[in-house]
Amino acid sequence: MEEAKLWTKNFFSISICNFFLFMNYYYLLVTLPIFVIQDLKSSEAEAGLIAMVYLFAAIVTRPFVDQFMEKLGKQKMLIISLVIFLIASISYLFVSSIVLLLIIRFLHGIGFGIATTATGAIVADIVPESKKGEGMGYFILSSNVAMVIGPFLGLTSLDHWGSFVMLVIALICSVGALLTGGIVNLHEMKPKLNKRELFKVNFSFEKLVEVSTFRIALIAAFLAFAYSTVLSFVSVFAEKMNLGAGSNLFFVVYAIVLLISRPFTGRWFDRYGANVIVIPCIVSFAFGLFILSMANTSFIYLLSAVFIGLGWGTLFPSFQTMAIQIVPPQRRAASLSTFLSIFDIGIGLGSFLTGAVVVFTGFTSLYFYTSLYVLVGLVLYCLFVQHRFARKPKSLEHDRKSSLQQ
Repeated sequence: MEEAKLWTKNFFSISICNFFLFMNYYYLLVTLPIFVIQDLKSSEAEAGLIAMVYLFAAIVTRPFVDQFMEKLGKQKMLIISLVIFLIASISYLFVSSIVLLLIIRFLHGIGFGIATTATGAIVADIVPESKKGEGMGYFILSSNVAMVIGPFLGLTSLDHWGSFVMLVIALICSVGALLTGGIVNLHEMKPKLNKRELFKVNFSFEKLVEVSTFRIALIAAFLAFAYSTVLSFVSVFAEKMNLGAGSNLFFVVYAIVLLISRPFTGRWFDRYGANVIVIPCIVSFAFGLFILSMANTSFIYLLSAVFIGLGWGTLFPSFQTMAIQIVPPQRRAASLSTFLSIFDIGIGLGSFLTGAVVVFTGFTSLYFYTSLYVLVGLVLYCLFVQHRFARKPKSLEHDRKSSLQQ
């Protein structure tokens, strides 16, 4: 029997589309605050709002995406979201006030929320069941690479060519997302609907939220809270510690570790099950944070990136894969929207609260106590999630099919 293929045209296209989406996200994440302060002459507090508005729009949009995908199809919803994403990116070129920018960021966040839910649901459908862990791992690797390239390219463009060129490059990323997303061809069967049925939305809790995903999503959000300390402050920490040239290489090392480890971790996930990957990776994440708390040289600082990259960089795609494994195919989009919304809340709260905490603790103490916090996450995972994934993925799939037949 011929082995199911992972690297199809659809998989490659949707992964590149995801790369461009997150390139735009991380690119603007670091450059827009500077643009707000320098070009719009606004305050730091107003600059901080632009990230919150974006995430808020994505979070409130995601629960409704599943219903519209059922009516229009995943492919059409992806194209709609990418057009919204592109319109927002074009609009940045004409921003003249902070109020207008916040409106555009809200629109942009809506596009991002729909697009990231649609791409995840499409990948969940096109990746063979026997390669779910490997496929989701490679798919999310595209956003990990964007996380490294985006901020570097954004700050470089802003420093050397100014804000207009910076915004044009962000627009090019949006065009790239639309072009590559448009190549995806799913051959979906879509029901015939009238306009009244199309815009009818079911606001019931059961329809908007996938309850069975809560435990995995809450554990992911709990650990994302810890990762936000790295995402938001690791560069500032390096600067405070005077770590020199190595301070700019943290996320480069992080990405290299993922590129090397992903072919193995994804396959092991599929072969041996989630727990074999998740538990060691939580330990690796905690150990990486502990090393980071002691970093006084570039070597130790970059060594922490190795363990954090192997830990958190593997945990996120693993949790997302688990979220789609425990639900029937028709609930995958709802499961992903629930997972991503709760996850984003964890990242957002972490960035906000740790910013206040670090003022009193300092970076060394922050990362030390965060490493202990992650170990608490390990205990919570073992208590509330581990038992559900004690078997291999095939066993889980068999159980899910059996429950659907009953």
